Amino acid sequence: MKTLPKLKILNDPIYGFITIPSKLVFDLMEHKYFQRLRRISQMGFSYIVYPGAHHTRFHHALGAMFLMQKAVQVLNSKGVAFSKNEEEALYIAILLHDIGHGPFSHAMENSIVENVSHEQISLLFMENLNQKFNNGLTLAIQIFKDEYPRKFLHQLVSGQLDMDRLDYLKRDSFYTGVPEGTVNAQRLIAMLNVKDNYLVVEEKGIYSVENFLVARRLMYWQVYLHKTGIVAEQLLVRILKRAKQLSAKGIELPASKNLAFFLKNHISLKDFSDEVLSTFSKLDDYDILSGMKAWVSNDDFVLKNLSKMLLNRDLLKIKVKSQPFSEQKVKQKRDKVMKAFGLSEAEASFFVFTGKLENQAYSMDKDTINLLKKNGKVIEVAKASDQLNLEALSISVVKYYMCYPKNNSNSRQD
Repeated sequence: MKTLPKLKILNDPIYGFITIPSKLVFDLMEHKYFQRLRRISQMGFSYIVYPGAHHTRFHHALGAMFLMQKAVQVLNSKGVAFSKNEEEALYIAILLHDIGHGPFSHAMENSIVENVSHEQISLLFMENLNQKFNNGLTLAIQIFKDEYPRKFLHQLVSGQLDMDRLDYLKRDSFYTGVPEGTVNAQRLIAMLNVKDNYLVVEEKGIYSVENFLVARRLMYWQVYLHKTGIVAEQLLVRILKRAKQLSAKGIELPASKNLAFFLKNHISLKDFSDEVLSTFSKLDDYDILSGMKAWVSNDDFVLKNLSKMLLNRDLLKIKVKSQPFSEQKVKQKRDKVMKAFGLSEAEASFFVFTGKLENQAYSMDKDTINLLKKNGKVIEVAKASDQLNLEALSISVVKYYMCYPKNNSNSRQD
């Protein structure tokens, strides 16, 4: 294991110099499980829309840890005491919070593993690393799971105003070039405090909170739920599902050893042994891309054409509206594809499908953002704001989409 001979500093394009706070944090960063995040894109296929969005989960994890260091400094200056163990545990929890992401971030959860979230896999990684590092992550895991009595520590890692969200909004805004997502993360952190064991924002920080919530709303519609990005992600999900179907029939597909394992096996949460976790840890974006590059020559019409579409950015058309699409409309589109290419209904459903987009910038149901007034009273931010739109931001807005081929000839070009 590498040692930390002197203070290690990294240069980040968003915050400048980031100092690695301890030897244990350094050793965790050097571990192959964490280094894999250099090969996992932060925003999946969003670079199809925003060419600069090639940053990785590695970037984001370091940025979130930097913000956590700032939060600890701010709270310390306001009389909120941390033990050395609590400080280090916070840095570890935020550093590893996304370590369970699979290739292209979210697509794995809906395709080649069976309803296993990246949060669940992150916890498995943390528990595995805890064994390797002599139980040095025990407190970090308690904070991550919200089992530690000081509740505000978990809120800093996973809450509505956590270091994860503060970093990804600022970072994704920077790399996509979408200025609407810019948030003053360090100003927000400077306004943090703790009251009755819960995280609060000082009253004078209300406008920074409003800006944060509006920025989050805009980034979802403009970037995370951009319709072209949605098509690309859904194509990837369906490519992996089709590859898994073919593998289940005994058809050998060109794939890396690690990808082939997940294509040939049904893996649910209960199946994640240390051996399976080790195999998962070797998967990254390059496994998927190299697989698709081979699959464009496959005999299977569905796998071949879906792979070609995504690699060449010759995507499906997408329509978005406020009401669900009728079954009749979907059937018409599917029938057209079935007739044009001689496909079964199941095969055509890979090219014609529906879904929904949901955007809720702020949830008032639990873990609300609370303001600390000068008189010591705590009030929920939407009630304190003179911006009427904050309550509107708590309403979940749902839109519906349908994807289908642009025409019946573009899917069969060799």
